[in-house]
Amino acid sequence: MDFSAVNWLAVVVAAVVAWLFGAAWYTTLSKPWLKAAKLDPATMKRSPLPFITFIAELVMAFVLSLVVGAMTGGEPSPIAGLIFAFVLWLGFVATTLSVNHRYEGFGWDLTLIDAGHWLGVLLLIGAVIGWFGAPAG
Repeated sequence: MDFSAVNWLAVVVAAVVAWLFGAAWYTTLSKPWLKAAKLDPATMKRSPLPFITFIAELVMAFVLSLVVGAMTGGEPSPIAGLIFAFVLWLGFVATTLSVNHRYEGFGWDLTLIDAGHWLGVLLLIGAVIGWFGAPAG
């Protein structure tokens, strides 16, 4: 695998943008999400999960950079980034969340909130990866 096609600045920027989107998403939808997730804010403790999410988004940006680069012959574009982000979200994220939330006994409201978050994350990552394009060589 050729990692020289990865635009590392784009990967970091994409992860930061995705993380900020997630913060805004869950801040806006905190009450419906807490209800859907069956969580009581009074019993919750501080957690490092938001920062772990950032690491996951770095990995996602790196992988999407590899996919978009490989599928476009090393010439990513914002449209290609959006298309591949959506296809990967539909094929892996939406399906996994749907199945997991059913087995865990959660309703569709939680699935829609979480899946919407990850759709936004992947679309933003794809757009940033495509917008930055190939690394300067």
